[in-house]
Amino acid sequence: MSSTVLRPAPPGAAPPPRATRAFTPARLLPWVLLAPSLAVLVVVTGYPLVRMLWLSVHEYERAQLLGVPAPFVGLDNYVATLTDERFWAVTARSFVFMLVCVVATITVGTLVALLLMRLGRVMRLVLSVALLLAWAMPPLAAMLVWGWIFDTQYGVVNHLLTSATGESWMGHSWLISPLSFFAVAALVIVWGAIPFVAFTLYAGFTQVPGEVLEAAQLDGAGARRRFLDVQVPYVRTIYVVLIVLSMIWDLKVFTQIFVLQGIGGVTSETSTLGVYIYEMGMAQGHYGAASAIAVVFTVLMLAISAYYVRVTVKEEQL
Repeated sequence: MSSTVLRPAPPGAAPPPRATRAFTPARLLPWVLLAPSLAVLVVVTGYPLVRMLWLSVHEYERAQLLGVPAPFVGLDNYVATLTDERFWAVTARSFVFMLVCVVATITVGTLVALLLMRLGRVMRLVLSVALLLAWAMPPLAAMLVWGWIFDTQYGVVNHLLTSATGESWMGHSWLISPLSFFAVAALVIVWGAIPFVAFTLYAGFTQVPGEVLEAAQLDGAGARRRFLDVQVPYVRTIYVVLIVLSMIWDLKVFTQIFVLQGIGGVTSETSTLGVYIYEMGMAQGHYGAASAIAVVFTVLMLAISAYYVRVTVKEEQL
């Protein structure tokens, strides 16, 4: 075995070259190419964020829209928000609703992904097209359809229940009770989120080596054990990303809740954080208070997003 002996440099010899951090054209080129996108990102994202922070420390009402100076109030809006019982009630309601939607979305999305793997080519294509149509439908248009399905007087659900039970369900409101309201809202949100989850998990499941599944089957593992002990570990990172993204999407849901409230929901008992911010700002004109709530909401979103970014970066380094 040969070895290399390190000898000291002779006196007067030039030191070895060091890595330079000079901005050469090759180093500058990526930043030049990214500059337009970064500038647009700063303007589109940075200005609203700075404006929101500014409003949150000022008393900004409808009078300020007409040019009346906005007095600086410091952290008063934040104190009022964090000591408001309704804010905490809405926050708790939003988190519970988010957890229910996330669990239902991941569960049903997993079942649909497994179904896609077992179906034949033709039926897989049919199901995929149906999922894509549901995914492509704009939320507002989808809410018009779901509103008709659960309509009090002419809804499809009430008509089917009347035919199935022999009792009249016509006139029954599914949105007047907070529990049934959120059941309908969860159904609509999960329906719209299943395609993304199902397609993503299907793509992950197809990457599981077939020989590993065959070996587990030869060892006596049933379908349930193969799924839990083989398939799930292979797509664990995908599950983490889907759960985090679903938490973010379901926590900031607005369109579905707002439209259902307009159809027949009780606003004071069914508002989530996104709708609550809209109520405080656009409806009641308390723009400073609404901005403070939005800042707190943004911090919650950043906390969840930070974990998502951490998992993503860790996966990139593997």
